[in-house]
Amino acid sequence: MINVLKSAWVWVSSIIFVLLAFPVALLLWLISLLFDNRRLMNNRWMVIQGIILTRMSPFWKVVVDGREKIDKNQAYVIIPNHQSMLDIVFFNMLRHRLRWVSKIEIFKVPLVGVEMRMVKYIEVVRGSKSSVIRMMEKCMESLREGISVVIFPEGTRSLTGAIGKFKSGAFQLAVKTDKPLLPVLIDGTGDILPKRGIIFGSRKVVRLRVLDPIFPGNFKTGDPDELAAIVQAQMVSAMEKLRSEPIKVK
Repeated sequence: MINVLKSAWVWVSSIIFVLLAFPVALLLWLISLLFDNRRLMNNRWMVIQGIILTRMSPFWKVVVDGREKIDKNQAYVIIPNHQSMLDIVFFNMLRHRLRWVSKIEIFKVPLVGVEMRMVKYIEVVRGSKSSVIRMMEKCMESLREGISVVIFPEGTRSLTGAIGKFKSGAFQLAVKTDKPLLPVLIDGTGDILPKRGIIFGSRKVVRLRVLDPIFPGNFKTGDPDELAAIVQAQMVSAMEKLRSEPIKVK
């Protein structure tokens, strides 16, 4: 019963916040039509919204390690593991300018999908080769503009919290554009809101850890599939290390 009441509070308060925040996003978008083709103002507002949504709940705390490894002037192909829909919200605690690659269904969520288009997030239709080609083109354009792209290399949320096999798309993008990969670990969101769940669990701490960027000179291979396997193994090892460490909440 406690979790149900907690969940109701989180959902209702979040919806109210999104409704209040949307007019600001719309105003920024209208202003950006005049001189901000990259939608940097909207991008910044999206990050701020994510930080507020993360911090406004008293039921969890997000601990971030390694934020200093991110060069704000560098565009990355960012590759986090995926446990929950909360990953996208909590990821804003990195405070980095970025665009998500997201399945088309998310763009159909009222207001949220509209704002995603305002920020120029990148949609993809699963199973459509033509959509994947357009997605890759938009990702390359974003990287040329100096804006990082985030792709979940697993392609879906983990049911167990274990990092699954990586698809090659993000690694193909990095090889083709000669941009660095930025691995990021997310742990704990799946315990709070698991795949296909709407009731929030009792876990109180989520950890985000930014790993060392992998620059093209250190890829060791030009084969995206092989690179995906190498990085996946590194992230699995890093996740084991993260989970073995005591949680330090400041």
